[in-house]
Amino acid sequence: MRKQGEAIDHLTFAPDGEPTLDVGLGESIRLLRPLGIPIAVISNGSLLWRPEVRGRLATADWVSIKVDSAVESIWRKVDRPHPDLDLDTVLDGIRHFAAEFEGTLVSETMLVDGLNDGPESISSVGEFLRELGLRLAYLSIPTRPTPYPSITAPDEESVTRAYGLLSEYVARVECLIGYEGDAFASTGDPAADLLAITAVHPMRPSAIQKLLDRAGADWDLVERYLADGTLTEADYRGERYYVRRWRS
Repeated sequence: MRKQGEAIDHLTFAPDGEPTLDVGLGESIRLLRPLGIPIAVISNGSLLWRPEVRGRLATADWVSIKVDSAVESIWRKVDRPHPDLDLDTVLDGIRHFAAEFEGTLVSETMLVDGLNDGPESISSVGEFLRELGLRLAYLSIPTRPTPYPSITAPDEESVTRAYGLLSEYVARVECLIGYEGDAFASTGDPAADLLAITAVHPMRPSAIQKLLDRAGADWDLVERYLADGTLTEADYRGERYYVRRWRS
């Protein structure tokens, strides 16, 4: 990527699954250190009640923890956790990590219409985040295709209300509610880039076209992947997206 002239802010372990499930996470971070680039991890926080997991994650520079609700019944509807997970245990693990972590810690709360966008859920999140001493909390909404049609984004009024309420507990709240743009980094290998990105991040046609243009490739690559089932198309909120399809 450096040879391609790409600017790199962070090396990020982003979920295709939960990064802390990888027993080698700490070693991976250690091996990346010689590159001299800050390392970020986006986690759902569900395993931070385990000291060894906290230890691995603590070697990162920037960590985002998912807190969609601090009310058990709402949390189970939104996150659909494994039955053996207990919310109090999960939250206690996050508390321990926040007290120990020396890097930058932020949170993210994904608002889902009719599930966790009400005052009770937002206040529960705010109370918990205030305990952690967070300076930044992100509020997000589904902006890309979701697994089920029932998972939809709240309306503008609900998001605005949630923002105002959460701001009473956390010094800085930012909303992630719009299209993030078409700027995806390129390694110069369009086939590998396309599959790597769409595995974790559905892409609009305009974003794919820019990626292909930068590598001197054409749309035939996408058509081949659609034909053999590697990619699939999805429509969400009036926009077309391309997603990598995983085979069992």
